[in-house]
Amino acid sequence: MRIVLVGPPGAGKGTQATRLAAKLSIPHISTGDLFRANISRQTELGKLAKSYMDAGNLVPDEVTIAMAKDRMEQPDAENGFLLDGFPRNVSQAEALDELLKSENIKLDAVLDLEVPEEEVVKRIAGRRICRNDSSHVFHVTYSPPKKDGVCDVCGGELYQRDDDSEETVRKRLEVYHSQTEPIIDYYKAQGLVVTISSLGPVDEVTQRALEALKREDDGA
Repeated sequence: MRIVLVGPPGAGKGTQATRLAAKLSIPHISTGDLFRANISRQTELGKLAKSYMDAGNLVPDEVTIAMAKDRMEQPDAENGFLLDGFPRNVSQAEALDELLKSENIKLDAVLDLEVPEEEVVKRIAGRRICRNDSSHVFHVTYSPPKKDGVCDVCGGELYQRDDDSEETVRKRLEVYHSQTEPIIDYYKAQGLVVTISSLGPVDEVTQRALEALKREDDGA
């Protein structure tokens, strides 16, 4: 299957993308991984992207699209892929359509992970990270430490990252609503959107997604 995964920050896209890609035996292609891989390998696209990033500018759509094209042409993506973080806006979605059309392939589904805005704020703003080891992550509601403000693993101080503050989360949601959310309507017009709730245990959300994708695939 060829799938685009969309949803607001805090919807669990990264977690579900990894799980779904493994279940479906297709590569998980994320924008972040594309940038990191190209920059670390010092490809021409990586050098170009880094020059924009070092200058504090957004990487132009055409660079992101070229990276995605290169990745989708790799042998492991021959029978499908799951795109996470791309396309990020309607112009990228249009470019992706043109790219797939030129290869005589098409998307099978656009999986929309739906989550109430206040739940997004609660999920992200509740995160607490250990200053000693950022892999030690807690949540004030869902996985609180035994002692408030203290890491269970090493005793380090727990803190809230600036990116996780409620103000920052709400700004990220504004960007999502204005830039990325319109691609849902764009793909709805093509009959590709499958919407599921991302509330509940991770396993349940994964199963919900797989069942929805199977129905979409069977109906195609």
